[in-house]
Amino acid sequence: MLAIILRHNTSEACLEELRRNAPLRLLIGIESEDAVPNGWNITRFLPVLGQAPYLTLLRDIFNAMVQRLGVCVPDLGQHTAGDSTGLCGRREPNATRVKSEIDGGLPQASGGRKEYKDDDGKVSKVVEWFGCKLHLLVDVKHEVVLSYHITDTKAGDNECVGTLVEQAQANLPEDRIETLAYDKAADDVKVHETLHEAGIKPLIQNRACWPKDGEQEKVIGGRVPLHVVHDEAGTVYCYDTLSKVPVRRAMSYAGHESSRGTLKYRCPAKVDGFRCASAKKCNAGKSYGLTVRVPQEIDPASLPVDPV
Repeated sequence: MLAIILRHNTSEACLEELRRNAPLRLLIGIESEDAVPNGWNITRFLPVLGQAPYLTLLRDIFNAMVQRLGVCVPDLGQHTAGDSTGLCGRREPNATRVKSEIDGGLPQASGGRKEYKDDDGKVSKVVEWFGCKLHLLVDVKHEVVLSYHITDTKAGDNECVGTLVEQAQANLPEDRIETLAYDKAADDVKVHETLHEAGIKPLIQNRACWPKDGEQEKVIGGRVPLHVVHDEAGTVYCYDTLSKVPVRRAMSYAGHESSRGTLKYRCPAKVDGFRCASAKKCNAGKSYGLTVRVPQEIDPASLPVDPV
């Protein structure tokens, strides 16, 4: 912990500071310079922490600390965010230990590679490492980790969201988590279904899957008029088809109807108070205006609970 707090890149650098910094030694209970551990003591100690029963005990300690904070801090975990990062490591040469780690559910170090693409889909940055992946779910306001999960480098972020949410929910009071933000790595139907079942609003960057030069919007069918469409980002639009030039406007979001599994939208002209050539046709004299209920099953990833 001291190496992390002091931002030392290596444990040896932290040990060197302890040898020359007497007040710091006394602060953590080391009375003399000779009592400072050697580098090999640390490297042998860390593998021990990764074995039973210490690995389970470490997670229990972490969970207990988050649970106590969740009671003391009323809004801890209300708004969350997730991401993953690379953990550098090395391959275990001892075959017996490797088998023990695999049996214990620990991932094995391997080569990892992550590509970052620009708006045109071209690779602009590449990060490579050897080790594992650390997946985190954190509180965005208090910057406190709520849950963590370690995998091999091949596991996708979308595969671990459910595990992170489950652990965080167990550490926090019931229904504490309201939102979860993530990049496009978590834009997956299963992730959206998991968050929907948990009552968590997703703030997830949309993955561009529709063809750029092809389909730009889809007509919402069923009992909904044909001039209502949605794009890949989940924005619902209506068309004023009676004007000389057809005008597309974003409809006004009016809430999520969980019992129906639909998102409710209203005529933007009625809500915002402007004139629309198609108002008479669409609203048919209704003071509330045209109401459109969009089934979320059309596209769970683009049409989540309470879109923003």
